[in-house]
Amino acid sequence: MQQREEKQLEASVESLISRVAHLKNALHSFIYKLENEYELTWPSVLDNFALLSGQLNTINKLLRNEKTPSFRQQVIIPLLLSPDRDEDLAKLTEQRVPVFSHEIVPDHLRTKPDPEVEEQEKQLSAEAARIGPEVAQKQIQTLNKLCSNLLEKLSNPRDDRDADNAALRLNKQSFNPADTNALVAAVGFGKGLSKCRPPGPVAPGHPGQGNMMGGGPSLQQVTVGGGSGQLQGMGPGAPQQQPGKMPSNIKTNIKAASSMHPYNR
Repeated sequence: MQQREEKQLEASVESLISRVAHLKNALHSFIYKLENEYELTWPSVLDNFALLSGQLNTINKLLRNEKTPSFRQQVIIPLLLSPDRDEDLAKLTEQRVPVFSHEIVPDHLRTKPDPEVEEQEKQLSAEAARIGPEVAQKQIQTLNKLCSNLLEKLSNPRDDRDADNAALRLNKQSFNPADTNALVAAVGFGKGLSKCRPPGPVAPGHPGQGNMMGGGPSLQQVTVGGGSGQLQGMGPGAPQQQPGKMPSNIKTNIKAASSMHPYNR
């Protein structure tokens, strides 16, 4: 009877080790894809999650099987502790546990949480006990409401995003009508532009008053003679050629200031 239980235990442990190895390989493959495949699609991610979930369910079914002995009733006692390196143990644990010493055994054979974790768990349990039933119920309702809103947003994010984008395109204004009207009025009618007017009437004999203010022609032609030093086509108030400058044959068109601005009416 005892030998039969031992064989059954060994078979269960080997089957469990095999299932865990398959799960570990699937995790390694998924992590490799996440780190190296930049064009990983969401359906591929879902397929990997489905594979991991199926393997975990298989391990749970194996542990809950009637033929599988209860591992909780098994007691592990370290028979030999050594500070020296054990190659077989290192190969069996994939170099994670090279030594089976007094320092490592309490961590690997522990059946309770670490003292720090156990202390934090006690603190959380004490805080939960201090909260009254009504406060706890309100917090539960608030959490459920937040979770429901989050699930609703995750269920149809594309529809909401498309609707928001369409609303923004309809409501968003890409120009200012007032600025557009002011620009059209300025270009078409000269509205708002500063006008360059000629100086007002001055007293008779004031320098600078000539045909520009009178009814004379608005365009005058000035011809500088070759060597005579005389200016032709100018009025009495035209400046004379300064001595010492080289004479030249240059024709200059002088436009009246009254016709310079295009918007002057």
